[in-house]
Amino acid sequence: MQTGTKPRLSLLRIIEMNIGFFGLQFSFGLQQANMGPIYGFLGADEATMPLLWLAGPMTGLIIQPIVGAMSDRTYSRFGRRTPYFLIGAILCSICLFLMPYSAELWIAASLLWILDAGNNITMEPYRAYVADRLEPQQRSVGFLTQSAFTGLAQTLSYLAPTLLTSIFAKDMIDANGIPHIVRIAFIIGAILSISTIVWSIWRVPELPLSDAEQAELMAKPMTVKATFGEILSAMHDMPRPMRQLALAMLCQWYAMFAYWQYITFSVGRSIYNTSDKSSAAFLDATLTTQQAGALYNFIAFLGALLLMPIVTRLGARVVHAFCLTASGAAMLMIPGAETPMALFLLMGGIGIGWAGMMGNTYVMLADSIPPERNGIYMGIFNMFIVIPMLIQTLTMPLIYKPLLGGDPRNVLLMAGILMIAGAAATLFVDAGHRVRAAQEE
Repeated sequence: MQTGTKPRLSLLRIIEMNIGFFGLQFSFGLQQANMGPIYGFLGADEATMPLLWLAGPMTGLIIQPIVGAMSDRTYSRFGRRTPYFLIGAILCSICLFLMPYSAELWIAASLLWILDAGNNITMEPYRAYVADRLEPQQRSVGFLTQSAFTGLAQTLSYLAPTLLTSIFAKDMIDANGIPHIVRIAFIIGAILSISTIVWSIWRVPELPLSDAEQAELMAKPMTVKATFGEILSAMHDMPRPMRQLALAMLCQWYAMFAYWQYITFSVGRSIYNTSDKSSAAFLDATLTTQQAGALYNFIAFLGALLLMPIVTRLGARVVHAFCLTASGAAMLMIPGAETPMALFLLMGGIGIGWAGMMGNTYVMLADSIPPERNGIYMGIFNMFIVIPMLIQTLTMPLIYKPLLGGDPRNVLLMAGILMIAGAAATLFVDAGHRVRAAQEE
């Protein structure tokens, strides 16, 4: 909503404003790497396990548009977006600390609902904060810096249990079957969740609003009716490029959610020849998958840095199509990997795809939405992520055995096909053109 010329930030300040995203994504990485195994340790069934992941898509679908609309209308001494960062980070820290102490499936699933609620309260106001704070020419750097921090944070969160085996024995487990190395990793995540957010908002505070902007915000009622009215109005006025992104987002996020849920079980079968969640071989499969996840996230971290000049030159659209194609090809080959080294080599494609998903789509979005509605449209855009996740969660139990043969490797094959379909759909989006061409026009 800020008008006029925004101060141009140095790269160091852009990095500092996104450090909070590191803590947020460390939390997400812990979920992606450990919730499947935790559910397995607690006795979950493979076919119906996706239902236990409903927390992410449901809380995102409900919370993010509402919080996005509210943050556009919020005026406080701390800023418009900052109160949401802090509330979400506190919830995340509490749940991360408690999660590995879960004694029953329902306890772990319930904590995941609260944890995802906290993540979602933070997520879209954070993206809106970046769009608010940066001038248009710096947004690609801002969002790709977020993508880089996503890769770095998730590298470390995936790798944390493996690194902790140098201090603690990997077979040390509690009465619930959850390894001690997982518990310690979650405690580290709880500390990072709040401390990094506080650092970012201290070092790079929100821009102050002008008197006119304050008066405009004060005139907008912060009521339930007004908030939902704003959401409906924004959906009605949704820019055409944003609508066009829906199909590509459906394909890529259905695929990625399925990948996170079933990669450990696929690796267990293809490399360790086991489907027994209580076996030592399955624990080895879990650690191998986490190492592979760390590798693809590190590649995403480096890839996001390399993509900055490439996106500026070629545009986000064509670069994103390439990223999704690389990820899809890797997913198609993972079920045939018979050694950890073969799996690790394929993480290059997954990492490039993940870097694109966390950066390029937001570059295309920010170019097409009005700045005074950054919060609400960032929240609505999250629906393009969580609805595919919700569809995947509800459909996978129906197709896992009859269509996919009850084999998690077939889930990854389907995910690879969907990634490539998402790449094709991206090429039809009327956004993310080359910056040079846009300037010439």
